[in-house]
Amino acid sequence: MAKPKNLILASTAFERVIHWILGGSCLFLFLTGFGLMFHSLSFISRLFPPIPYLAAGGYESMKLLHNLCGLLFAVSFLPALLIWGKDTLFLDKEDMEWFKVMGGYLWEVEQVPEGGKFNAGQKLFFIALFLVWVIMVVTGIFMWFPVLGPSLTRWLYVLHVLGVLILGSFLVIHFYLGTYGNPGTFQVMGHGYVTKAWCRKHRPKWLRDVEAGRRSI
Repeated sequence: MAKPKNLILASTAFERVIHWILGGSCLFLFLTGFGLMFHSLSFISRLFPPIPYLAAGGYESMKLLHNLCGLLFAVSFLPALLIWGKDTLFLDKEDMEWFKVMGGYLWEVEQVPEGGKFNAGQKLFFIALFLVWVIMVVTGIFMWFPVLGPSLTRWLYVLHVLGVLILGSFLVIHFYLGTYGNPGTFQVMGHGYVTKAWCRKHRPKWLRDVEAGRRSI
């Protein structure tokens, strides 16, 4: 794809694919997970047809696809960790300054501390996602294969639900800030390019590094 005029690349095609897989698998896991958890949402299971040789349809198919999608979520987070982990898993002094004013999102701020490729809020989201990923993968495996005994497995269900609540809360905020809350951000998930004006507002230090050749993206 040719570079659009007056735009700068903020996300590669591979990054966008991983982002969409993670986001799509999360939404599917929420849908099927709620269908498995709440009797009032049992109608969700009727959306799932039989899977030849594997599941008879309905609840059985939904549970199987939930487990398989959980594997997809688990595996797809590994490249995400390699791509974004170096920029997000560690907070620095400037991030603490960002938290003091909450990035200017909650009240009027004269000057928000400059951000790199990711601001402190995005870093916190990724750290939470990493911790929840560990919780969901470990508990999910032992819920799928309950070799630890019924008592401990019941506690794993509680921990799994806790992970859902934490992840769901962060995802709602993430979706809002990636769309309506920050106009021009969602196109990073589309063609990957953003305006330099957007970069100067949201990623000024990163933009200077890219323009100076200190990093490619």
